[in-house]
Amino acid sequence: MKKLLFVAALLIGATSVSFAQEKAVKEAKKIANGTTPDFAKAEELINQALVNPETKDVAETWNVAGFIQRRRSEEEMKNAYLRKPYDTLQVYNSALNMCRYFFKCDELAQIPNEKGKIKNKYRKSNSATMLNERGNLINGGIQYYNTYLGSEKKEDGQKALDFFGTYVDMAAHPMFEKENLLQTDTILPTIAYYASMVAARLEDYPSVLKYAPYARDDKEVGKFAMELESTALKAEGDTTKWIASLQEGIRKYPDHQFFFGNLIDYYSNNNKYDEALKFADDMLAKDPNNTFYLYVKGYLYHNMYTVLREKDPGQAAASLEKAIEFYQKTTEIDPNYAEAYSNLGLVYCLQAQDFSEKATADVNDPKYQQDQATLKTFYEKARPCYEKARQLQPEKKELWLNGLYRVYYNLQMGPEFEEIESLM
Repeated sequence: MKKLLFVAALLIGATSVSFAQEKAVKEAKKIANGTTPDFAKAEELINQALVNPETKDVAETWNVAGFIQRRRSEEEMKNAYLRKPYDTLQVYNSALNMCRYFFKCDELAQIPNEKGKIKNKYRKSNSATMLNERGNLINGGIQYYNTYLGSEKKEDGQKALDFFGTYVDMAAHPMFEKENLLQTDTILPTIAYYASMVAARLEDYPSVLKYAPYARDDKEVGKFAMELESTALKAEGDTTKWIASLQEGIRKYPDHQFFFGNLIDYYSNNNKYDEALKFADDMLAKDPNNTFYLYVKGYLYHNMYTVLREKDPGQAAASLEKAIEFYQKTTEIDPNYAEAYSNLGLVYCLQAQDFSEKATADVNDPKYQQDQATLKTFYEKARPCYEKARQLQPEKKELWLNGLYRVYYNLQMGPEFEEIESLM
């Protein structure tokens, strides 16, 4: 008998605790909805309920939490209408917190009851309220992002990501299925790009991969979003998906050099020249006069020389000739392509270097003068290339300074050499 009474006492105690928490939730809502609301007290009560085992898994608890944030925002905006001081940042943060609470409320309300039925009485009103606050998610994101740019404080960047990311999350959430925001929201790709851009600065690569895909089809920011996505895959160490993203980027945005350049660099750095050349040929087949593709093919042959020089000198020499061919095609189509001129000059200097290693060094040898004349022709070919690069890009000394130093020295051009030497 005593044991039964003890168990009954425990049940009464548990019921009392549960009732107390439910009462706290109701009290929090009442306080927030009053004519002179004490939001600090309301938030204190609801925050306790959000973590209490008796109420944390109840949809109404999270609904009230969101309601309190909505009321905070309404009171601030009332001051704004009355031209009284108001806290803009509080309005933004209340919008963010409200959305998070309503998301959780909806998740819990979607759980089937004991009869297997879903009775979500919150979705309609909460989704309408959230839609009205979407603009404040953008405003809050912009404010924290600008602060982040100035402060470089990670917490500011994280807040900006929270705002932008929540805006995007709404579009994909079942609460807004009828609105079809993924199709009807025209600024969604831009906000998704902002979210992925902030995430990239924070090195939060999973968030980049979450939000960048929403922007990949946008004509303004799509290529940059895909660039961020590709960079995140590389940072995550997923080489297979990284390569696939570069190839997809080339197909989608062939004029954006990031994808093609990085893919070719990958092939080159891993000595996969056959794959690289095939890919370059495929791109040139679609656009034969694309100077970037022509330049890259020349660059590939140029780099193959380094790999083949020791293994197969004959093939190495042939690769330089092919590099010359494609660099020249590049400059014929685009006479202002400074990098192509610079690399063309370098190839001629490499040919001079290879020839000098085979040429006779004996001044008494009848062949000496002939070899020196031949050697001179390589530097004479390189000279106008470097000079053109200098003319086109005088500020980019790395394109022509060392090359002209070497050319003028070997051609024994005194005044020109002295001028270049003064710049070294």
